[in-house]
Amino acid sequence: MYSVTLKKLKEDLSLELITDDTDRLEDILVKSTDVNRPGLQLVGYLEHFGTDRIQMVGKVETSYLAGLTSEERYSRLDEFFKYGFPCMVVARGLEIFPEMLEVAKKYGIPIFRTKETTSRILSALISYLNVELAPRERTHGVLVEVYGEGILILGESGVGKSETALELVKRGHRLVADDVVEIRKVSDKTLFGTAPDVIRHFIEIRGVGILDVKNLYGVGSVKLTENINLVIQLEFWNEKKNYERLGLVDEYKTILGIDVPCLTIPVRPGRNLAIIVEVAALNNRQKKLGYNAARALNERVLGEISKSSDE
Repeated sequence: MYSVTLKKLKEDLSLELITDDTDRLEDILVKSTDVNRPGLQLVGYLEHFGTDRIQMVGKVETSYLAGLTSEERYSRLDEFFKYGFPCMVVARGLEIFPEMLEVAKKYGIPIFRTKETTSRILSALISYLNVELAPRERTHGVLVEVYGEGILILGESGVGKSETALELVKRGHRLVADDVVEIRKVSDKTLFGTAPDVIRHFIEIRGVGILDVKNLYGVGSVKLTENINLVIQLEFWNEKKNYERLGLVDEYKTILGIDVPCLTIPVRPGRNLAIIVEVAALNNRQKKLGYNAARALNERVLGEISKSSDE
């Protein structure tokens, strides 16, 4: 199971730490993608309470607590906080009750505050946690963004993956990762790809060495993350193998349980792989918009045959 520290969460979402827990943030881990607004919990219903979730307090919860006496407020908050949870986030820059600070200190639970509205910070938190805690795997390959499509290029070492990526960058497209691609499943239909921090923006070209793409071609030539929309498998040309020529049969590669459209491209001298990848990206976009050139041609040919037979 993956986790994220409260220190990273605080920095990435620009949260203000209210309690004196700075030294503990690195040790407290968030492991659930769910975020809870403790309406029922504050009135005393604590059955089925997920203690692994971040707790979010907004205007509604604050208004309810403001209507209680100091003793009632302390009692309700004490009952709530003693169950334990990673942290509390207070939205809208709302004032924090002294009783809340007191019980937070008592049970060692950090309290953060943000000026964002409750719905906005709630959405941001859930999206952030879905990415940080997503199931993931690493694969040897290259990830580039071509015409808005995330293209994962796979193949044996030395087949030309990095060279193809460099040519695509020269043609105005963007590099996401070279050599190692970290893939995260952020939803049942979406895969994100990124590069490990250590090698981000670097690319290896045999005979030349390591290149810093961002410094060579500018910040517009790289991207931190990209959805994976198409897999292109490069392989050395095999004369005995029959390669797909029409594109009528859709092939897929399963990554983390998600089927991604996949093309196998044979490599041999004289083939311009960068142009082939560009065309594959555009064709994939057309297919998603409902147009398949291979099927359109097939229907046209069948129509002509039908006409000839009628005559």
